[in-house]
Amino acid sequence: MAEEFSTDGMLDIYLFENEQLLEQLQDRVLEQKDADCFDEDSINEIFRTMHTIKGSSGIMMFDNITAVSHKLEDVFYYLRESHPDNVPHLELVEHVLEVQDFISGEMEKIRNGDSADGDSREIIARLDQFLEKIKNGGEGVEEEAAPANVHEEPKQFYIAPVATSASRFYKVYITFYPETEMANVHAYKAVYALKEIAEDLLYSPEDIISDERSAEVIREEGFKILLQAQCSEEDIRKLVGIGYDIQKVDIFECKAEEFLQGFDFGGQEEHIDLESSVEEIETRSREKEEGAKEAPKEEAKKPEKPKIAPGDFVIKSKEPGKQKKLAKDKPKTEKASFISVNVSKMDQLMELIGELVISESVVLQNPDLKVPGLNLNSFNKAAAQLAKISTDLQNVIMSMRMVPLTNTFQKMNRIVFDVSRKLGKDIEFEMVGEHTEVDKNIIEHISDPLMHLVRNAVDHGIETNEERVDSGKPDKGKVIMSARTEAGKVWISVEDNGKGLDREKILAKARKQGILDENKPDSAYTDKEVYQFITLPGFSTNEQVTEYSGRGVGMDVVVQNIQQIGGTLDIESTPGFGSIMSLKIPLTLAIIDGIVMETGNSSFVLETGVIKEFVRVKEDMMIHEPDGDEYIMIRGECYPVVRLGKWYGMSEYKESIEDGVMLILEVEEKKVCLFVDKLIGEQEIVVKPIPSYIKKVKGLSGCTQLGDGSIALILDAAGLVE
Repeated sequence: MAEEFSTDGMLDIYLFENEQLLEQLQDRVLEQKDADCFDEDSINEIFRTMHTIKGSSGIMMFDNITAVSHKLEDVFYYLRESHPDNVPHLELVEHVLEVQDFISGEMEKIRNGDSADGDSREIIARLDQFLEKIKNGGEGVEEEAAPANVHEEPKQFYIAPVATSASRFYKVYITFYPETEMANVHAYKAVYALKEIAEDLLYSPEDIISDERSAEVIREEGFKILLQAQCSEEDIRKLVGIGYDIQKVDIFECKAEEFLQGFDFGGQEEHIDLESSVEEIETRSREKEEGAKEAPKEEAKKPEKPKIAPGDFVIKSKEPGKQKKLAKDKPKTEKASFISVNVSKMDQLMELIGELVISESVVLQNPDLKVPGLNLNSFNKAAAQLAKISTDLQNVIMSMRMVPLTNTFQKMNRIVFDVSRKLGKDIEFEMVGEHTEVDKNIIEHISDPLMHLVRNAVDHGIETNEERVDSGKPDKGKVIMSARTEAGKVWISVEDNGKGLDREKILAKARKQGILDENKPDSAYTDKEVYQFITLPGFSTNEQVTEYSGRGVGMDVVVQNIQQIGGTLDIESTPGFGSIMSLKIPLTLAIIDGIVMETGNSSFVLETGVIKEFVRVKEDMMIHEPDGDEYIMIRGECYPVVRLGKWYGMSEYKESIEDGVMLILEVEEKKVCLFVDKLIGEQEIVVKPIPSYIKKVKGLSGCTQLGDGSIALILDAAGLVE
């Protein structure tokens, strides 16, 4: 078989599978970073992961990834076989994460269409030094050391079948899951893994790479391998085992004569005769052997398509009172549980659902339906059914887009580990509610803000080990990242048990930068107002800029990114005990429940969640300040008033406070009354971004299309409250 083949169709599945493996690898390593050593299951899992990545990268001809993964595989091969005692665990963790970073970086290059040209020689050299270090770390290691796990690239896939007394012969039958995509590629990975130990290797179907149709044959009939090697069945299972693609691996040791028969496992029907006499069975056996001797040797060696999988037999009960005979077991075919879909297709489907919601509004709010005298009973029933199906469809699509925060939280775990090691701080990371699900687009927007918050907590929030001891705190610092859902919002908080924020220091910095109101005393500022100063651009209380900065540097970027998705940042701090940074973000960005309202000739929409109350007010409830500001007293509480028409300088809107409607809005415990001309009703709103060529306007977050085809602007409550 030719070794050169096209890898175009295999690249996507290579990147997808290895990305999953690397995420699992990082999760497992970080889970055990604080232990004394890796347990046996973790060592085996990391070894198998590196072996799989090495094999698939070798097929794809990414030599640098193959080399570095093979070297880390060597390390864990030695750990698995020799069980050395003096292994520096944290150093080993850093080596594994370094390899993971390198492979991830190379895969990112490949994904972007660039060459995977990273230099792995330094990493391999460090792994070599580490391997020698642990080999020489204990007594008797040299004598008891396992043989080196050396990988030599063979010039041919088939080695001359020269059997020795130590050679053993196996028939291997691999069953893949029915939903496995590109089963021929997975089969080739098994061949690539086994050729390292093979003296002779044959497989069927033979054209697994050149013929894509072989994938269907492999899924339906399985993949058959004939193997001659000096190894045990356990050695084969270590190289080719059950996984996310392989459902079952049957291995049968046979004699050399049976091996030479190729893939002929005994014809169309195999029985173990429990009914005939011994004399009859022996007679049939002699006749079969004589017939086999007369057959040409070439035909005996020619692989034939097996009718029955080797060893795939069970005892099947006959009618009562009769003996039992062997019959072929018919395995149950499982339906696919998961399917991989490109995210762009999901985005396109989500957009179509949005258009469907808009079209539904256009139909149900059509002016033709308002003609007097129409009997709309049947129409209303059909419309109600359509609305139900539309809502169910939205819920299903949204659930498909929802992904857990686990991977995002694990990335933060990695940041805590790396930064704390470089700063020499002993810090523990704890995750709470990491299985909380949010829209995939939301996760993409919050990854960077969370990274800033976590780095600031580790660098500036938590003291050094010496400072913690002097202040009577536990030696180990702690960062807790938690997530929960509440009223259609997701709360994600980053909490540390460090020194907290210094109110006086922040006020002094704010005064120096001219942020404070000269007519307002320091005591008039609440703690939350003071802590919000650190989110202003260029504001930092750090005396010295470090690699990871301090609270304030980058915090303005955090707030901007969160506000882009309709979120807010809440800061709490107790001096000497730590701080809590909480993000409040929507579950999704696509479709929201909103209240449609009018001011003048324009329509606006507000998210239902920020509206606390609708009230009708009288003119005598208003308070007019000399500077033009207006307030209103409602049930003994004073609220600032924002007239929407005046806010945007509209030419026509209702001046009298008694002719319109007042909406009480609440954002981050701040309240404001919004005055509009009239309310239209509640509606599901498909959020569309404001085009980039339109200048950003304070108080607006997007736009949408209403049922009558007109455009309504979506109000940003946070912008109105400020």
